[in-house]
Amino acid sequence: MPRKMLVNMTDPEECRVAVVQDGKLEELFIERESSEHHVGNIYKGRVENVEPSIQAAFVECGLERNGFLHVSDVNSTYFRQAHAKQDPQGHHFPKLQHVLHRGQEVVVQVTKSAIGTKGPALTTYLSLAGRYLVLMPSIKRHGVSRKIEDEQQRQKLKDALQQINTPDDMGVIVRTAGEGRTKRELQRDLNYLMRLWSVINKRIKKGKAPALIYQESDLVTRVIRDYFTPETDEIIVDNETVKRKAIDFLKGVMPRYAQRVLLHEGSEPLFHAQGVEDQIEAIYSRRVQLPGGGYIVTDQTEALVAIDVNSGSFREQRDPELNAYQLNMIAAVEIARQLRLRDLGGVIVIDFVDMFDQKHRRDVEKALQDALKNDKARYKVLRMSDFGIVEMTRQRMRPSVRRALFLECPNCKGTGQIRTVESVAVAVIRQLPLVLTRDEVTKVEIIAGTDVASYINNTRRRDIAEIEERTKKSVVVSADPRAFGEAVRFVCYDKAGAQSEWTAAAVGANGS
Repeated sequence: MPRKMLVNMTDPEECRVAVVQDGKLEELFIERESSEHHVGNIYKGRVENVEPSIQAAFVECGLERNGFLHVSDVNSTYFRQAHAKQDPQGHHFPKLQHVLHRGQEVVVQVTKSAIGTKGPALTTYLSLAGRYLVLMPSIKRHGVSRKIEDEQQRQKLKDALQQINTPDDMGVIVRTAGEGRTKRELQRDLNYLMRLWSVINKRIKKGKAPALIYQESDLVTRVIRDYFTPETDEIIVDNETVKRKAIDFLKGVMPRYAQRVLLHEGSEPLFHAQGVEDQIEAIYSRRVQLPGGGYIVTDQTEALVAIDVNSGSFREQRDPELNAYQLNMIAAVEIARQLRLRDLGGVIVIDFVDMFDQKHRRDVEKALQDALKNDKARYKVLRMSDFGIVEMTRQRMRPSVRRALFLECPNCKGTGQIRTVESVAVAVIRQLPLVLTRDEVTKVEIIAGTDVASYINNTRRRDIAEIEERTKKSVVVSADPRAFGEAVRFVCYDKAGAQSEWTAAAVGANGS
């Protein structure tokens, strides 16, 4: 099946890289100039605060937010430099407050980008990724990626590690891309990483915190490094400069494949010409259609991602059990693909269509596991429950595609719903007497959206009149065409006609 990499860089503000297998979008990476990529960067930071209650430190790295460093991500070399506290049984349980202190300099690497109000996640276990190997200067362990499952191939790679010139005081891991590589290719990759670490080590010694020590490669280089395989037939680029950069990178690590980089020609945009643009638009949708009439619905919340499989008009089999089984098998493959494309992480709950046959349940679990094998992120999948629910976790490396490209709606606050005009009007009438309780207030102006203001003036005018009669104060309802939904303000005036300072700020229709 033809496999391609498509690089869209016609807009200098945004770079998009798509991996397409047999015409179907399998991976999508988007990076904007306005949102810098920090994952993989190494910083010399300064500890700003240590929180014993959560066993974590907040480290200033020169970024917009301080990084989060948990005790589990602190290298044992830091513990050896401090006195470990003993428990009554004599076991050593180092506490972070006994190891790190405010103002201390630490060398850290970003493992997760800042998401929402959370700062970037940090670790002191540094790692440098090459094409085939990962060099870990702070760990003395050699091994092979767990994603290489073939035992014969694993042993062959372990033997190759023994035969190349690996450093005794550093760790080396063979990546999945290293499968089938020769000792010469592995050695060349290791030599490059050792030279890189030498440069980084010098910068660490000279740099003064907070400082950027090492910056990860740009998006195009990272994707080619991590996702290009000999099975990739073409890398099509629509920018001459980016094309030359891709060729230069391939010449350095895989010279025999450099000729596979091609420049897109023609007036039609690259992603449209390759039939990818429509597929990208589909991943922004809450609902994804499945072959045969079924569909899946994805909802992302603060705590987890919920995915619901629905049968819709799917009627491939007369037997309800077989129908559910066949639909779930299709959905399992598509769900794994959507997780990659949308880069969804954290706790994920999948509600499959109910099945009673245990073999069918195990088959669907296996189909999901098999479809996830191509995922670079770490994941863990639990068995399907009696309710047809599969729980899983997936490593979150960066904000999801939706969070990266969309803003939360200022009207619904991300809920997808707003209060009806009648409900807002009722809340306003309920709030009004409270606003009028202050003695210095003689007049209140209610400023609301056109629909709400019109409804209050036409339908709730009698209620306003009763409140005016009871409080002996004036109420005016004004329309603001720029206001929408629940956006309501109460502006109060005193006897001199001036706005009362304590009520000049906006007040929500719900009384907040």
